[in-house]
Amino acid sequence: MRQKLGTKFGIIVMLILGLLIPILMIQGLIDDRQALQHEVRDDIARSSSGEQRIIGPFLHITYTETYERNGELLNRDKRLVILPESLNLNSKLDTFSKYRGIYKAILYRSMSEMKGRFELSALDSIEIGKIKSADLVIAIKDIRGIGQSTQIKLDDKLHALLPGTGISQLPEGVRVNLALTNVSAKQDIDFSIDLALQGMQKIAIVPVAKHTQVSMNSNWPHPSFVGNYLPADSTITDQGFTANWQTNFFATNIEELFSKCLFATQCELLNERSLGVSLVESVDHYLKSYRATNYALLIFTLVFACFFLLEVFNAKPLHPIQYGFVGLSLAVFYLLLVSLSEHIGFNSAYFIAVAASSCLLSIYVSGMLKNTKMGMVFFCGLVCLYGLLFGLLSAEDYALLMGSLLVFLVLNITMLVTRKVDWYQPKVEDNTIQT
Repeated sequence: MRQKLGTKFGIIVMLILGLLIPILMIQGLIDDRQALQHEVRDDIARSSSGEQRIIGPFLHITYTETYERNGELLNRDKRLVILPESLNLNSKLDTFSKYRGIYKAILYRSMSEMKGRFELSALDSIEIGKIKSADLVIAIKDIRGIGQSTQIKLDDKLHALLPGTGISQLPEGVRVNLALTNVSAKQDIDFSIDLALQGMQKIAIVPVAKHTQVSMNSNWPHPSFVGNYLPADSTITDQGFTANWQTNFFATNIEELFSKCLFATQCELLNERSLGVSLVESVDHYLKSYRATNYALLIFTLVFACFFLLEVFNAKPLHPIQYGFVGLSLAVFYLLLVSLSEHIGFNSAYFIAVAASSCLLSIYVSGMLKNTKMGMVFFCGLVCLYGLLFGLLSAEDYALLMGSLLVFLVLNITMLVTRKVDWYQPKVEDNTIQT
């Protein structure tokens, strides 16, 4: 008996290790499907609009400077950038989905109201006749997303939009030509901008003003705040989120970054000096399915341990092929989970896969042991085990703690149940299960 149990235990260990092969294949399938999903999202972004980043508004002035060289007066073109004294931006994001087959991408339509003021004291050192052009510029990462309802008012006067920024370092965006006589005669300009923008997943705003206040709200319940600045305060509910940011020149160093971008073509730091939000799914079904496969070894071990104990207590041998069928049905559970979750969502797919796998195994156990009651007990135990696994997958912050406690609990129960077993000649008094 001792030799038979030792051999059977070795066979079970080999079966468990062998069943990791289909689990690795399923994990590879999940990786492939997830990569295909990312390709579809990129394709949707190429055909509509992708992530957005707003830099502006700011004034871009070109003028002529006279200088002397070798006793000769020469002219050269120079540029001047004037950033706002203040900027208040209030943005509302409404999300929607676009589908390609079974895959979808999250897009948004935003309506941003910008209000602020430019101070023009920097123009005092430039002769009026030397100014060649003055533009109010808003640089936008993907100009395809700009909406027709976009408009710019300067001192309550509506101005016509022109495509492009006129700046080679930040080519994408819109601009407004300012009348040179009005620019030279004023000490400041008030602006009011309504910017309609469509994008995918992420929107970022570069805080260009000396004092920038940004308020953003959306109907998306899973925001991930990105950039160099976290919100000063935020509220997240199942109906959406609201967030507010505040920055100033001391925190952003934006003037130096603008100079490096426009005059030294080093725009990476300017693009990164942003605040915003990424509209992400809390945990998508592929990630949850992959996490579920990480617990496959635990599931196999617990189920096979139950069958092994049935052999010990019932003194009824089970063939390794029967162990193999049980293990394959446990592995197919994960394949069902992945395929169903693509169509009906993870939670519904999980419950259907649990019901199908548990029913199949309970019927098989009933026939294998010729005991319907044992089949029902096995069904209830398997449902409870999958229920605990679902709890582990749902509790992201406490998954490791719950998993450790589960393993410790199962080990304790197994040790208590088998504490009186004579492994040299398995026989347990008053604990034999009648079949």
